This record gives sequence, C-alpha cells and structure tokens, in this order.
Amino acid sequence: MGHQHNHQHDSGKNLRLAFFLNLGFTILEFIGGMYVNSVAIISDAVHDLGDSLSLGTSWYLDKKSKEKSNAAFSFGYRRFSLLGALINSLVLIGGSIYVIYEAVGRLFEPEHSDADGMIIFAIIGVAVNGYAAYKLSSGKSMNEKVVSWHLLEDVLGWVAVLVVAIVLKFQDIHYLDPALSLLITIYILWNVVKRLKETLFIFLQGVPKDIDLQEIKNKILEINKVASMHHTHIWSLEGEHHVFTAHIKLQYIEKFGEVLEVKKQVKNILKTYSFEHYTIETELDEETCELTE
Repeated sequence: MGHQHNHQHDSGKNLRLAFFLNLGFTILEFIGGMYVNSVAIISDAVHDLGDSLSLGTSWYLDKKSKEKSNAAFSFGYRRFSLLGALINSLVLIGGSIYVIYEAVGRLFEPEHSDADGMIIFAIIGVAVNGYAAYKLSSGKSMNEKVVSWHLLEDVLGWVAVLVVAIVLKFQDIHYLDPALSLLITIYILWNVVKRLKETLFIFLQGVPKDIDLQEIKNKILEINKVASMHHTHIWSLEGEHHVFTAHIKLQYIEKFGEVLEVKKQVKNILKTYSFEHYTIETELDEETCELTE
C-alpha cells in the first residue's frame, strides 16, 4: 500500500538564490574586511566562503533528491538532501571554530578598525543575508533548516558588526569587534550542533519526532480481527517524508473479504500521517513469521 503527499515548496530555487547571494557577498567581504581591518568581517568572509561551498553542494544535492527512483536507489534520491544537511553542519562547525580562533587572537592583540567602513558593510550584510534567510525560513527539509542557520548566523554576525561599528565611532574600544564576533559564533555553534544531532538521528533511522509509534500501534490493534503486530518500523527519508512497515497478525478470518477490510482500515489510519511509503504484511493465525524481531 502506498500514499504520497504533494509539496509545492520549491527548495531548489531558494537554495540557488542563497548560493549566488552568499558567493557574491563573500568576495565583497574579503576586499572590504582587509580595507577596514576588521576581524569580524574577515572571519565572516572565510566563514561565508565555506558557506558558499556547502550551499552549492546543498543546491546540487537538493536537485538530485528530486530524481525518480531506480534500480540503484529504490526509494529515490530524497536522502541526498539529508546528506547536504550533514555536509553543511560539518562545514559550519569548522568555520565557527576558525572564527573563534581568530577572535580570541584579536582579544589578546587588539587592532584599530575603520568604523565608517564597518557600518557600510554591516548594513549591506544584514540586508543580503536577511533576505536569503527569509526566503529559506519556511523550508521544511532538514537541508533547508540547516542552511537557514548558516544565513541566520550571518545576519546576527552583521548586526553585531553594526553595533560594534557604531560604538567605535564614539569610543575606540578595540576588543569589542572580536568579543561580539565570539559571542555570536558560540551561540550559533550551539544551535548547529543541535541540528547536526537531528540530522544524524534521521540518518540512523530514528522514529520521526512528529509521529507517535505507540499511538499508531494502538489504533491498528483496535481494528476487529487484528490479534497483534510485530516488525513495526518507522523512519524518515529526509526529515519530511516518512516510511512505515509492519507485520499484522490476524485472527478469526473466515473469508478473504475480511482480510481486505482490515487492510482498508489500516490504510485509513496511515493516511492521516505524513507517510511517503507504507508496507503492510498480513499473517493468518495459523501462519508463523519466519523473521525475528
């Protein structure tokens, strides 16, 4: 038995937009960061370069994930999108560690920064990354959620740069630039690690958080003629589309029509959940399942 949901959300278009915005702005950051001598801007440029590479990877893998199933990948390529989320998380963690390293170095050896130049770049940074983050904020796939954290980090980072630059206009406190960069990066790093745990949970075929396995079991066991269930498994392809399989032991079956009625009732229960695929095997009471739990 199978059931599919149509999703109109165009994740590929949003990822493509985020990629080109990020890549173009990264080039501008490298030039501007050296010009105004700001570690926050230079560090963010290095971070954005990693982001651009992972965004490009995400865009490709998201496009790949929409391909039809074949003999090699019978479920299709949906999990390729999940691979993009994993790569993004690892790149972002690596970039965050680098930013922390650079910021700590500047705390011990402060340098003067051009406040006026920092304000200009900060305003552009908030606008560009804010728009891209907004476009991806409604994304449902784990890939888009991780990418949105990339962009949110940049927005918060540029807000920090803007605040620092305004303060530097009036007070030349050199350590403010690396200190705020450090705080923002640590905050985002904490959230990315949470996303990485979610991604790994899906990779390891954990039961999706939005589905109660025991609740489904209880509903099916209430159906007339159902004696028990075993080999009941739920996992997610990429965090949005889920898969359900189960063996259902029947009892007191006298004619084939009763088996069909049980299947129909099971299907009606499963239709209320976001399953991309579901497979049910029915076993009569005199049958013995050859598989072990």
